[in-house]
Amino acid sequence: MYVDEPGALEQARLDAGLTQGDLWLRYFALGGMTPTLELEAILHDALLPETGDRDKIAHALNECFTEQGRNHPVSYST
Repeated sequence: MYVDEPGALEQARLDAGLTQGDLWLRYFALGGMTPTLELEAILHDALLPETGDRDKIAHALNECFTEQGRNHPVSYST
């Protein structure tokens, strides 16, 4: 499981096989409004996301893992 530790979201993205652009599209489809450069900064722990944005990123990753027949390994804030 990916918990809130440094690099967890980026590691989950890599394990899911998503490009940063693919993750951003999934995140955007869920209502995320963070620009792509800010999403990249969040993935590399250079910017702290708001709780709602972090959960949308986690949800986008978890949807991808589900499509691959895997569990929901990315934790949510609440």
